[in-house]
Amino acid sequence: MSGALLGAIAGLAALDAFNPATIVAVTLILLAAPSRPGLTALVTIFGAATTVFLAGAALFLGASAAAGAVGGIVLALRYVAFGAAGAALVIAGVRRFRTRPRKPIELPAWFTPWTAFPFGALLTAADLPNAFPYFIAIERLIDAQASTGVALLVLAGYTVIYCLPCLVLLVVGLLSRQRTRALLARVTNRFGTGAVPASPAAAIALMTLGLFVGTVPFWALG
Repeated sequence: MSGALLGAIAGLAALDAFNPATIVAVTLILLAAPSRPGLTALVTIFGAATTVFLAGAALFLGASAAAGAVGGIVLALRYVAFGAAGAALVIAGVRRFRTRPRKPIELPAWFTPWTAFPFGALLTAADLPNAFPYFIAIERLIDAQASTGVALLVLAGYTVIYCLPCLVLLVVGLLSRQRTRALLARVTNRFGTGAVPASPAAAIALMTLGLFVGTVPFWALG
């Protein structure tokens, strides 16, 4: 494991960390949880972290085992990971050509402090298909032939970075609940209400980035 690879994976984790679904969920808990919002939000974050780590470990171990049995599967995984990332960016770009309402993120009726862990785990699992940095990071670990122990440590670090924005939000919300209540409400309104305005410039930028990412295996990775 080179320093450059670790830095690249840390960068992917930082990109993946700004996940509106998890951030808004934690914000809603701090604003509207019926009891012990801090502990409930922390348990929700732990549920999200568990999904990120366990899913990554399962993908790495399964793909590594398959790579040992089937020649060329690492190359195939590379094309799939970067191709899926490129496709996700292109689709996101196409969607920016028109104004579309944001999907509201709300606490489900069954949400309680006792169900915070599965709520965080399920919320993150539902969003994993959109987490293209996550799959690229796992592909990089497989391509580097990282040992199981090293890969799990790297995935644990990825998980910590992924959860940092939510943990910072939790600390800020608990230190000064009254003063930060308006800020938390703005976070909820920003990501869970209104509409995403059409932006041809953003659409073209995302589609160009998608084409760049999707073709990386053809020209940048041997």
